[in-house]
Amino acid sequence: MGSDDTSSSRSSSSSSSSSSPLLHDVMGSATAGIISRIVTHPLDTAKARIQAPVTSIGGRPNETFRGPLDALVRTYRHEGPRALYGGFGAVIVGGTPGTVLYLTGYAFFRDSLSSAASGWRGREATASSAGDTPTPSHPQEFAIHFMSGMLAEAVSCVVYVPVDVVKERMQVQRNLTDVTGHYRHQNHQYNGSLDALRQILRTEGMRGIYKGYGATLASFGPFSALYFMFYEQCKTWSKEYVHRKDSNTDAMSDDGMISVKDGDLPFIHLVACSAGAGALASWLTSPLDMAKLRLQVQRGKSAAAATQGKQTVQYSSMLDCLRSAYVDGGLRGLFRGAGARVIHFAPATTITMTCYEKCRAFYADSLG
Repeated sequence: MGSDDTSSSRSSSSSSSSSSPLLHDVMGSATAGIISRIVTHPLDTAKARIQAPVTSIGGRPNETFRGPLDALVRTYRHEGPRALYGGFGAVIVGGTPGTVLYLTGYAFFRDSLSSAASGWRGREATASSAGDTPTPSHPQEFAIHFMSGMLAEAVSCVVYVPVDVVKERMQVQRNLTDVTGHYRHQNHQYNGSLDALRQILRTEGMRGIYKGYGATLASFGPFSALYFMFYEQCKTWSKEYVHRKDSNTDAMSDDGMISVKDGDLPFIHLVACSAGAGALASWLTSPLDMAKLRLQVQRGKSAAAATQGKQTVQYSSMLDCLRSAYVDGGLRGLFRGAGARVIHFAPATTITMTCYEKCRAFYADSLG
């Protein structure tokens, strides 16, 4: 998310990709992804358990949670810390390359679209003899960041979807307890991330791993698109604020534009930009995430039931999931787990992007 150091007051999208070598982006994004997931995975588990449909397990209904904190406390109390990190192996092994592909992909698409837009404006300016500087307009910049986020998600989902399927199925399986609250037995279909991957491939094939590609892209595509659009705009405002506050003329480039680099923005500004963009984008797209999760969890239950000759009620599509959630609970049903999603994504995006910007700048200074 935000890659190259910039020399434009509008956004990093107008900078050349050569200003930030690929190695710096790769190392910065990998480091950021690992740190973020270590800190925030329990919050993601809480979100998954809140959003999962309430069904019967072993003749008993799944427990419901009053909120993210309740999900964290009760999961830890009844199942221990290991349950909070269900699917973590898949996230680290597969999610780290996915994060690298996601962030470097965004930088590539952003710079490519920016160059194309600048070239088009340059030709337009030449034709009109206006002599304008060929930089993308504000509407073009919004569109560039939106489309770059969507394209980056489409590419990275090749890695993310299998990881997401394994992670969420591991997260929603539970240890069951008896009526006194004491441990009774495990209701674990999978014994680990690798076992989950093997079972899914054996019972559902590659289609089971990638069947959720469309649902995942429909959920995280809009999130990424909105996130990058909000994040880049917030960085632009931050750079303008830093420039106005800083009387140092070095903050100006030769063409009179602000040249504050992303990695040089004050830490609190990076935190505010990433947290605000992450919170808003995650809340707006929460119904899509809820529908995506239910489809993915449903496939696991359907595959298990099929081996026993049973039939399960299935959602036919994301639209069917959204309709069912609305019928059952209205708007509140659609946004079930939205608070947990925000609580997870706000710190996740904050840690990821702050570490990314700072680590990328560190590697650039260290490696040259």
